[in-house]
Amino acid sequence: MPIDAKLLEILCCPVSHSPLGRLPEEALRKLNADIAAGSVLRTDGQPVSDTLDEALLTEDRKVIYPVRDGIPILLEEEAIGTTQFKAF
Repeated sequence: MPIDAKLLEILCCPVSHSPLGRLPEEALRKLNADIAAGSVLRTDGQPVSDTLDEALLTEDRKVIYPVRDGIPILLEEEAIGTTQFKAF
């Protein structure tokens, strides 16, 4: 179930307060391939083990937040920093 568009309009990163938008499909596919390969870490250093159906990206493209069952998980420790990827 995709995140509600009206909810998306008011969401922001809990750390930087940067607006959030949907992670584009192509970026989500690449992220899920990296997750499946075991090479993605959350900001708390723990590996991401489950692929994502949807994710949110900060406007500055530095942080990704998972969305599970249409609910954005806006916890700093659940976030995925984009600096770990070569071309993001």
